[in-house]
Amino acid sequence: MWETFEVTLGLQESSHQDSLGARGLSKPGYSLFQIPVVAVMATGGGIRAMTSLYGQLAGLKELGLLDCISCITGASGSTWALANLYEDPEWSQKDLAGPIESLKTQVTKSKLGVLAPSQLWRYQQELAERARLGHPPCFTNLWALINEALLHDEPHDHKLSDQREALSRGQNPLPIYCALNTKERNLTTFEFGEWCEFSPYEVGFPKYGAFIPSELFGSEFFMGRLTKRLPESRICFLEGIWSNLYAASLQDSLYWSSEPSQFWDRWAQAQASLDKEQVPLLNIGEPPTAASRIAEFFTDLLTRRPLAQATHNFLRGLSFHKDYFQHPHFSAWKATKLDGLPNQLTPAEPFLCLLDVGYLVNTSCPPLLRPTRDVDLILSLDYNLHGAFQQLQLLDRFCQKQGIPFPSVSPSPEEQHQPRECHLFSDPARPDAPAVLHFPLVNASFREHSAPGVRRTAEAQEAGEVNLSSSDSPYHYLKVTYSQEDMDKLLRLTHYNICNNQEQLLEALREAVRRRKQRRAE
Repeated sequence: MWETFEVTLGLQESSHQDSLGARGLSKPGYSLFQIPVVAVMATGGGIRAMTSLYGQLAGLKELGLLDCISCITGASGSTWALANLYEDPEWSQKDLAGPIESLKTQVTKSKLGVLAPSQLWRYQQELAERARLGHPPCFTNLWALINEALLHDEPHDHKLSDQREALSRGQNPLPIYCALNTKERNLTTFEFGEWCEFSPYEVGFPKYGAFIPSELFGSEFFMGRLTKRLPESRICFLEGIWSNLYAASLQDSLYWSSEPSQFWDRWAQAQASLDKEQVPLLNIGEPPTAASRIAEFFTDLLTRRPLAQATHNFLRGLSFHKDYFQHPHFSAWKATKLDGLPNQLTPAEPFLCLLDVGYLVNTSCPPLLRPTRDVDLILSLDYNLHGAFQQLQLLDRFCQKQGIPFPSVSPSPEEQHQPRECHLFSDPARPDAPAVLHFPLVNASFREHSAPGVRRTAEAQEAGEVNLSSSDSPYHYLKVTYSQEDMDKLLRLTHYNICNNQEQLLEALREAVRRRKQRRAE
């Protein structure tokens, strides 16, 4: 865990120092531990998230700040962008115009062919081969192949472990992909949801402190030993997991289709009875009655995941230390109804049930909040259409509940009503909490400006109108094809919002350098 991250930082040290030094933000001779750890955090949002991340990374590249980034985390649609980019080991050292043109071709093409008979036959053949090798069959694997056809013309043989080549000299930020592990039935995601992270080096659960090499994900383990090694899956099958909307239960979907904040209130209420100081006792229930059996039937109906994802569980058979409940790592991430019942936690399951993190909080930030990563500044790239701060505030509430250092996210009523392109959240009284520079998906000064400081002509006014309405936006997450005009507008908007806030970015970096130096001196 820490070792691979530390090695990556060491390889990046020279390029980060050069990039910061070119802007007067560091001095020659700064050691690894004096250079701030800066991370990009991208949320999900389907094609909208993938497209926006391309535009923002191009903006950071234009400002010469991409070399300052140590790590990029992604969830759902933003993982598609990262998976594409990291096929090129030198992607961040090149002009992104080429990858963006390829993206435009894929996003604007007709998607009718993905369900053509020839494609369905190919899907069936590959799924049958996976089953023959020993991978458990599930709908998510079919979704992964369909999603690959939506995003590419031909199948890609790239694998997650292949991305190590893109990190071999510290030439690119470390990518981390997020998913949520839950139960196949009887519990919703807010009752049982565990963060799982994927990197080119390893896959694992911070909650349990258990990680395996990424090429072994999907193989069979028991009691920590590899019992059957399966070939590493193509990365499209992981993209299917990271954007797996289909493993949601009916109750999950009902909560989120109504009001996400109500979902979070239910989560908070479910945690209220969890005693963080001692293991709850197992209650012995009364014999089942007719009424209780009816209640169980409806609970099962609401919480069953008919299209559940299934992957061999590499935690299977692991036992817990008697004091596991008080362990600081477990304590920081325990947030489920079953945490005091070790025989009902994930090591007791034969399969993992992984899905899109958006069914808890649409963020990829948790991997950056582990103390060993010691992140100083997070560039929060938020692609939600339902509120500029909603998901970041949910993350703030989660961190407060779990005792994880994080700045308070309290935008003013004016900011809530009319969010800016960039907002800084920090807490000088908590040096262990990272600063967060938040970039919501908004159309503010871009309406009147085609580039920073360049006002639009009367003829170009229409190009500044970008529909980001939650009700009728052409960028709704269910849209898999964009028009050329909508595609260009979103790319230009997200690129502009980064470049137009160059001074805020530089000031945040200066403060990160200052705070890092102060913390090391104490």
